Amino acid sequence: MTRIELRDLSFGYDGGMVFSDVSAVFDRPELVCILGPNGVGKTTLVKCINRLLRPVSGSVEIDGVDISSMGLVDLARRMAYVPNSSSSVFAMSVAEAVLMGRHPHSSWTTSDHDMDVAERAMETMDLHELSSRDIRELSAGQMQRVMIARGLAQEPDVLILDEPTSNLDVRYQMDVMRFLKRYARENDVIVMMVCHDLNITAAYADRVLLMYGGGIYADGTASEVITEENISAVYDVRSKVLDMDGIPHVVLLPEVD
Repeated sequence: MTRIELRDLSFGYDGGMVFSDVSAVFDRPELVCILGPNGVGKTTLVKCINRLLRPVSGSVEIDGVDISSMGLVDLARRMAYVPNSSSSVFAMSVAEAVLMGRHPHSSWTTSDHDMDVAERAMETMDLHELSSRDIRELSAGQMQRVMIARGLAQEPDVLILDEPTSNLDVRYQMDVMRFLKRYARENDVIVMMVCHDLNITAAYADRVLLMYGGGIYADGTASEVITEENISAVYDVRSKVLDMDGIPHVVLLPEVD
């Protein structure tokens, strides 16, 4: 099983630190959701984990190897990153966009195996009817599903997603979360995602990281992390957290003037 370890990871912009001395270990196939208010460094953290950003200090290791010492193609064979949104000025079909996920594993030519993997990814994300469509013609939600499919086609050991459900309707949000949870377990993959929705996270996450105050404020199961006390401290709002068949459900309470 793949092991990711963050060792005293710190990152800042223009002299101001976003987070400092973040340490965590991920060593089991599970869906990890990263929560927190805007600006606490959720996206910055996952970009440091897959080397899109270089931390000020600390390290990220995959199976004991510092990712800073790995070639980009070697790292891409182990980790896939699905951004929150993507726009393209190039004419490209949905099938071609998904097939790009095979690039770290391919030689100069596309193999039958590459095609099979891309086909399965499109089928998983319900994209077959759109396979020949130009990606510039897609809605934001459709494009988000293409990006997820491209990440799946990469067949990574670690799949990192930045708000993958943000442009999806409720049905697809639930479908994607249910799939990611199952995908992690069935394929021995660590799935890490940035998420804003407390209840979607509570319903599907195996593990929750709550970021605040320059680091990880709480780390544990949804029931351990998504509490009235933590919501008040981190989001500065009043809430009622109800137990719904073992799953915490957050009801936000309006401020009374």
